[in-house]
Amino acid sequence: MPVKKVLAPDAALLGIESSCDETAAAVLRTDGTVLAEAVLSQLADHAPYGGVVPEIAARAHLAHLPALVRRVLAEAGIGPEGLVAVAATAGPGLIGGLLVGATLGKGIAAALAVPYLAINHLEAHALSPRLPGVHPGGVQFPYLLLLLSGGHCQCVAVEGVGHHRRLGTTLDDAVGEAFDKSAKLLGLPWPGGPHLERLATGGDPARFALPRPMLGRAGCDFSFSGLKTAVAQIVARGLDEAGRADLAAGFQASVAAVLADRARHALAMRPGATALVVAGGVAANGAVRAALRGVAEGAGLPLVAPPVRLCTDNAVMVAWAGIERLRAGLVDGLDHAPRPRWPLDGLAG
Repeated sequence: MPVKKVLAPDAALLGIESSCDETAAAVLRTDGTVLAEAVLSQLADHAPYGGVVPEIAARAHLAHLPALVRRVLAEAGIGPEGLVAVAATAGPGLIGGLLVGATLGKGIAAALAVPYLAINHLEAHALSPRLPGVHPGGVQFPYLLLLLSGGHCQCVAVEGVGHHRRLGTTLDDAVGEAFDKSAKLLGLPWPGGPHLERLATGGDPARFALPRPMLGRAGCDFSFSGLKTAVAQIVARGLDEAGRADLAAGFQASVAAVLADRARHALAMRPGATALVVAGGVAANGAVRAALRGVAEGAGLPLVAPPVRLCTDNAVMVAWAGIERLRAGLVDGLDHAPRPRWPLDGLAG
């Protein structure tokens, strides 16, 4: 049985993130103070291909991660001997990048004879709202998480560190994938989510009758492939600039309505939740946040959304998840193997 550990508040932990196309490192005090953080975007490397190329991502992590770790340690004013543990994302994600980050993390931990923490990327998102300063007074277990990104779309009951219950997931596309693919259909650059949101600002969301898949159905599963197909069919008929803005606005409104409906159902499935939390890259979308805020207020709960820099992939959330797991005594062996597939409800807590 794990033995809970009391950590000195001025001790420091290194976090490493390399699960997809962001190379990131951060140093946090164990009280949650961020001493240094850095994210190296690979956007320019992948943009010509219209999406992430796993081999390019892995090579970029290998080329840049060691220097990034040295940089955050220098900025934090801490030598390696000042670390009490090392946390690295070990899944889910692209296996090449996971191997780079996890191997570096293990090597540092072994050299320093400190604990190694293999972090589930989804749990890092799930625990990020508990980082001091994100929400006044902190977020207490249990709470409901909507994880909305390019690779994931889930409703999760977060019961505790290592204890998560998936209430619903996408049956086809992740919501961020639907944003990116619809943006591409509209002729927008990759990654398309932010570009689509800007285009939608001047559009009429009521002009096109777009589907709202799963709206009103029992449970809180998602589906976005039908909505994406409807966008493709309208684009194929030809659009002027105003039409592109109207279609972008209609797509965004449909997604926001579906997410709000699914969140409402999820809250009914998890009575006693202390908050509605939204995380992942799509959490940065203003229309989505507004729709979810309405749901939370209707349930008498706060909507907790980490700052935008903590919604996308980053090492601060990885380091914080490491701190939470270290406190709980959930330390991993150096033989822990990275996992490209690693569901939240498969975690041991």
